[in-house]
Amino acid sequence: MKQELRRHLIPLSIAFTLISIVWILNQAPYYQFIYLFFGLSWGAFFLDLDHLIFWFYLQPSLPQSRQAQQYLRQKNIKDLLQLLEKTHHAHTSLIFHHYFFQTILILISLFIISSSTDIFTAAFVTALNFHLIIDQYHDYKDRPRHLQKWLFAREKKQLPIKYLSRYILAFALINLLFFIMLTTSIL
Repeated sequence: MKQELRRHLIPLSIAFTLISIVWILNQAPYYQFIYLFFGLSWGAFFLDLDHLIFWFYLQPSLPQSRQAQQYLRQKNIKDLLQLLEKTHHAHTSLIFHHYFFQTILILISLFIISSSTDIFTAAFVTALNFHLIIDQYHDYKDRPRHLQKWLFAREKKQLPIKYLSRYILAFALINLLFFIMLTTSIL
């Protein structure tokens, strides 16, 4: 779990720092930094609720699902997180970790970031997008077939592995656009 935390917190900490520097130079109100911090923090791990949905609703009869249900009943969060760390690579049919969800999220994020003045919501959806691209990058680097399996789960036709790098690059550029839009949102 520590590795997963680092994978998501380091890029978002860098994003928070860079945005904060620009905002400080432009004398942004102090409360906007609080909204930014909480939006990025909550968005960083919100998509991991997917694994709970997998355990409790999609595959509740699996042994790991029953174990997760038991840990939750006992309010044993530490063991629940350890179980998640051990088994999360086996969860390939997730709702939020899917190309269709990512496409919808991009469209919603573009609307929110471009038309809203709510920093918390803009930071939240930016962090959601960062979460997906970070997961995709690391899986592509380490296990491209695994990435293909969860990104296109439940699809008869899947994007060939040789094109996954282009897919990731396209969405990474969109994430960069969102980062720039969030940075300049209060200027």
